[in-house]
Amino acid sequence: MSIGSIRILLADDHAVVRSGLRRLLEQRPGFEVVAEAETGEEAYQVFNEHRPDVAVMDLSMPGMGGLEAIRRILLRDPAARLLVFSMHENAAFASQALKAGARGYVTKTGASDELVTAIQEVARGKVYISKEIAQKIAMQTLSGGEDPMRELSTREFEVFRLIAEGRNSEEIGEMLKISQKTVANYQTLIKQKLNVTTSVELIRLAIRQGVIEN
Repeated sequence: MSIGSIRILLADDHAVVRSGLRRLLEQRPGFEVVAEAETGEEAYQVFNEHRPDVAVMDLSMPGMGGLEAIRRILLRDPAARLLVFSMHENAAFASQALKAGARGYVTKTGASDELVTAIQEVARGKVYISKEIAQKIAMQTLSGGEDPMRELSTREFEVFRLIAEGRNSEEIGEMLKISQKTVANYQTLIKQKLNVTTSVELIRLAIRQGVIEN
């Protein structure tokens, strides 16, 4: 390790992805991967143990997931520098990640050099968003189109995503460490905000918004 290296946590549920990222980063001067995690819970724990300069985080991880992990890490350490590295290329996920407090958002389909640049920028305290994602967010704003996802808080969006994936109240409660009653309250609130009355309508909306695949 060289003096002044950027210390990095890699959080992704695919070991192959983490291995590839570790190789990509450690073959360049100025980067050191100090820890890895494969779930949201583990990312939260490992971050607190290692205090990396930048955490590179996937959103779709088992358990509480990346968004909830981001929220909890920042509750404990508001100065944490978190960069999302995700397969999700729609504005809804990016907007929610940034709302949760992430400092950057890079898609897995982008060039590897972009991730390196993003880590460097986030380590400096700046914000970095992939060009295509920034354009999608801008177009959504400029078009004036109603984005129902924007109405949801980070926690509400996570509950919405889990419901759309077919999780029941007990599973959601265990994942997010909240009671089933609280989950039910969120469900009611989410349906009101999204103007839907049934779970089927909610799932259709999630598909239309690209939150889950058909």
